[in-house]
Amino acid sequence: MKNSILHNIIKSKKDGKKLLAVLLDPDKIELSKLKEKLVKINQSKVNYIFIGGSTVAKGLTEKCVVYIKQHTKIPVILFPGDYNQLTPKMDAVLFLTLISGRNPEYLIEQQIQSIPFLERNKIECISTGYILINGGTKTATQTVSNTNPISQKNIQLIEHTALAGQYLGNQLIYLEAGSGAKQAVSEEIIKIVSKKCTIPIIVGGGLRSITMVNKAFDCGADLVVIGTAFEKDNNLFDKK
Repeated sequence: MKNSILHNIIKSKKDGKKLLAVLLDPDKIELSKLKEKLVKINQSKVNYIFIGGSTVAKGLTEKCVVYIKQHTKIPVILFPGDYNQLTPKMDAVLFLTLISGRNPEYLIEQQIQSIPFLERNKIECISTGYILINGGTKTATQTVSNTNPISQKNIQLIEHTALAGQYLGNQLIYLEAGSGAKQAVSEEIIKIVSKKCTIPIIVGGGLRSITMVNKAFDCGADLVVIGTAFEKDNNLFDKK
């Protein structure tokens, strides 16, 4: 689809344009402070707003998406922890498969559970191979999914997992160190995966500064996701 979000991500990769997304967790958002945050996002270099979390109360995601879309024209992409977070108000959804784990609940069951909603609501679904990488702290994703992240030292397994995701038909690969990670996905991992895979690479977790974000871009990340960094300093990614 020519004007789809996926088309724009793929075109940006082809053109060498790097993309930035900010991740908002509905469970951690105070609506009273969200408007001010959105003003900062609108003034920043952010291309997409990702919304979602490992555990979110039913209905809360939609409430947040509606509010966000009232205050910005930046596309809102759902980054769901489970199928209950789906809402027709979003612009697209990352149709995630946790390919770093071996829990069938997050390899196929959650995806099956989402189908009735997706059949009723024609929303852009972007098939995404999600790879959880050890960032030095236990993440909510790890706890909820009951899976272990891949060690940053096991580069070959990460590389092969990413390639398997691509061969399975995923349209994006997401390398995730986890929210608040002490250690971001290493430069070596990003370089190898971006070199081996032909599809766009998303990198997130533990990227706390512009310098770290730019290094991820230089190593081959096509889209970088920030969360904690933006929370701590809304001015970090202002437009120049």
